[in-house]
Amino acid sequence: MAHRRSPWMDEDLDQLRQLARTFLEKEVAPHQERFAAQKQVDRDLWRRAGDVGLLCLSIPEEYGGGGGTFAHEAVLIEEQARVGDSSWGNSVHSGIVAHYLLSYGTEEQKRRWLPKLASGEYVGAIAMSEPGAGSDLQGIRTRALREGDEYVINGSKTFITNGSQADLVIVVAKTDPSEGAAGISLLVVENDIRRGRVLEKVGLKGQDTAELFFDDVRVPVSHLLGGQEGQGFVQLMQQLPQERLLIAVASVAGIERAVEVTLEYTKDRTAFGKELFKFQNTRFKLAECATEAAVTRAFVDECIEKHLTGSLDVPTAAMAKWWSTDRLCRVVDECVQLFGGYGYMTEYPIARAWADARVQRIYGGTNEIMKEIIARSL
Repeated sequence: MAHRRSPWMDEDLDQLRQLARTFLEKEVAPHQERFAAQKQVDRDLWRRAGDVGLLCLSIPEEYGGGGGTFAHEAVLIEEQARVGDSSWGNSVHSGIVAHYLLSYGTEEQKRRWLPKLASGEYVGAIAMSEPGAGSDLQGIRTRALREGDEYVINGSKTFITNGSQADLVIVVAKTDPSEGAAGISLLVVENDIRRGRVLEKVGLKGQDTAELFFDDVRVPVSHLLGGQEGQGFVQLMQQLPQERLLIAVASVAGIERAVEVTLEYTKDRTAFGKELFKFQNTRFKLAECATEAAVTRAFVDECIEKHLTGSLDVPTAAMAKWWSTDRLCRVVDECVQLFGGYGYMTEYPIARAWADARVQRIYGGTNEIMKEIIARSL
């Protein structure tokens, strides 16, 4: 199936796509079963990615990054989807954690931590969700109370991508428990973390998703992100549109891949003496799926262009997130049906894609929250 060339692509991004494809085909795609068995990628993968310049692509060169834009991150995410990878948590590391540091860190904080993330010396994570607080960030119970020149952090976090491997964690905590959103701050913790389980998930089997515990963890006051208490909720709200667009990019790439592998299967597989693709129901279903892919791609591309010019607003990012993830689940489910019994076997990529897709409608803010955000703007 011919792909529409995204209007934000250029020659530099074409070269990056080839580099990313070569790296992922060699270092990531062949190891999916092992990553799933160990519930995380190899720690050395981060350093190898740093060595070839695939980490922190949209972070300025002066901080060790690639000096690119969000489009560079999008290309890498698309290539991950193309090889069927759902294990490597680089979109969190490079597209989210690094950008909190870039946007809100002091100059000293940026120069201290961003080069380590860009090289793969450090793996980054952000700890928002708690056992009793997911989409409702104002309901978090983790505390970071100041004692002299330190903050003492106590609490627990769950569903943390890169959690067991992370060397640097941005922790969302209450520095003023008497306040709601105004009492939230972001603090950077290096290594001093008690790790819980790497969680057993329905999908994303190879992705490091862990529980984290903070038991009287002390960090210097200089680890307060941005140097001012009470700014955390605003910082989170400002960064969430990019996080949601990252999810949308991964989702539309997942839709396109699902259609491709299903087209290939239905043209090779026969039933009742002819190829599956020659049955009208198969052709019609794939026509619907291909249309879903094309429509979603056009909208996500428009959102990427807006984000590159700084004009992507919160409601539109929410639209992109809920629409693309909802369509991903619908299309992958239709494709599983066309595979028949083999679509339920995990040795087939469509089965893994089906299991991986479901959480996209939950993380980054549930799709119900996305609709509430959109409704408030109407």
